[in-house]
Amino acid sequence: MTVRLPLFPLNSVLFPGLVLPLNIFEERYRAMMRELLKTPEEEPRRFAVVTIRDGHELAPSAPGMPDPAAVPERGPAAGFGPDPLKAFHAVGCIADAATIRERADGTFEVLATGTTRVRLVSVDASGAFLSAELEELAEEPGDEAGALAEGVLRAFRQYQKRLAGARERSLSATADLPDQPSVVSYLVAAAMMLDTPTKQRLLQAPDTASRLRDELRLLRAESSIIRTLPSLPASDLTRGPTSLN
Repeated sequence: MTVRLPLFPLNSVLFPGLVLPLNIFEERYRAMMRELLKTPEEEPRRFAVVTIRDGHELAPSAPGMPDPAAVPERGPAAGFGPDPLKAFHAVGCIADAATIRERADGTFEVLATGTTRVRLVSVDASGAFLSAELEELAEEPGDEAGALAEGVLRAFRQYQKRLAGARERSLSATADLPDQPSVVSYLVAAAMMLDTPTKQRLLQAPDTASRLRDELRLLRAESSIIRTLPSLPASDLTRGPTSLN
């Protein structure tokens, strides 16, 4: 089954069930939000989020290095090369925009939630913004997903404790963590301090059990590293919760 939706490329990975706040000011994405606002409020206002493999989240808006006289790119595919399909990772996530608020200056404040994984089939750059044909991906449990989820939750709690200790912060209660294997797999993937390629690998895992096995290895490795470090790098300074778009 395929679906055609507006396409929003980011330098980060969106997982099902996770909240995505966006500050939108580029015209191509403002046009996208104006189009989504035409959808009745009782219907889902959906767009697809994909992670950028090669390109820039923000299109250059002025001449700069290395060529000061270069003319900035314009249009929906600006920054993504002649074939946008090659600029993005193949697996992304549908986002449902619960809130789209237009400011007086024409920019938008958006709050969306990831819902379903999708695979990119084709990208269309003929309109005011990118759109894509997408294949929805079922979330298969895989073998021993339940037992793996329990192990990942135990390892994640230990990871949190060590992370909090390394940062000299108190640890919030974790008794309310979910126990559904797929939800656990996505929550842990989003919460861990991982680079974007690793998060993308987790998003596109063939099934829940495979994702959980990978996370268990990552959690054990990361916890071991944290245990030996006197402090952690200030990664929060470079990993903000919102996109400048």
